[in-house]
Amino acid sequence: MKNLIFTLIFIFSSNFLFAKELEATFSFFASSGVTNIAKDKQNLYLATNDGFVDIFNLEKKEIISSIKIKNIKDFTNKEISAKIFSTDIIDDKILILSQGQSGGRDIFISKNGILENIISSDERLFIAYAKFLDNNKIVYALLSNQIFIYDLINKKILKSTQVSQSSFSHFVLSSDKKSIFVADESGIISEFNTSNLEKIGQFKGQNVDRVFQVDFKENTILACGQDRRASIYYKNQKKPYYKSIDFLVYAGALDDKAKKAAISLNEDNDVLVFDVDTKEELFILKGNKALITSILFLDENSLVVASDDKKVNIYNLKKD
Repeated sequence: MKNLIFTLIFIFSSNFLFAKELEATFSFFASSGVTNIAKDKQNLYLATNDGFVDIFNLEKKEIISSIKIKNIKDFTNKEISAKIFSTDIIDDKILILSQGQSGGRDIFISKNGILENIISSDERLFIAYAKFLDNNKIVYALLSNQIFIYDLINKKILKSTQVSQSSFSHFVLSSDKKSIFVADESGIISEFNTSNLEKIGQFKGQNVDRVFQVDFKENTILACGQDRRASIYYKNQKKPYYKSIDFLVYAGALDDKAKKAAISLNEDNDVLVFDVDTKEELFILKGNKALITSILFLDENSLVVASDDKKVNIYNLKKD
């Protein structure tokens, strides 16, 4: 019996035995805990819990400006910070989805220092996530798992669809923005054409519970699940698979070529980087202080990791 227990302990502890542990090569502090990250050229746009979008320049290695959404009142009429749920950037416009009055949601566009309220919390839409499709259109999702294409010029909804009866989790756009991949409580990833919101694909079988986050690069899908699985699906008919983790997989990302994946790993808030093709565990990224919320590859050998803590870590995978 003792030998069996020892063997099980050894198998568990050596599961990532050959993955190299790395500390961050650079760290900086956002205004508060980070919920979402977008990148444009050399700038990172960090959505935070306390109503700021911080703009961090990768060359200068400093926050060069911040956009503040004004405080709101909650259900008890108490003034609180407006949590930012997501942000995005196209040309000189920054998209901001924030907490609104009494639980509603506001969508703003910031341009040349001026904030325009595109969708007001007065409409009582419980928007969970929003991104640009192009200069004139955005796509957003409700918690009820409805997807909308919204015309910014004419201020009207162009298309909408109900993904499923399961509650919404997350979506990601393809790099050409022709497809949107939606993750929800069912564990199924649904693909839609963004021109008409017609369903063109479905990926299932690897996750059996809610998928928290999804990413898509180069015909490859990463699904991060409540079932403690990080799943890989392919659009080119390659066989899908999943990696079992001993903790809920809250966040993840693929590099641009879909050669590497990074996922939240454990209760110590480490991040595992693995080879997508060989499934080999490559690196364990240490030093994150809270629950991982956002992971973004800057290139194939560097990535940024953010969490519910204000400390943001950047890792170099080629560091000696």
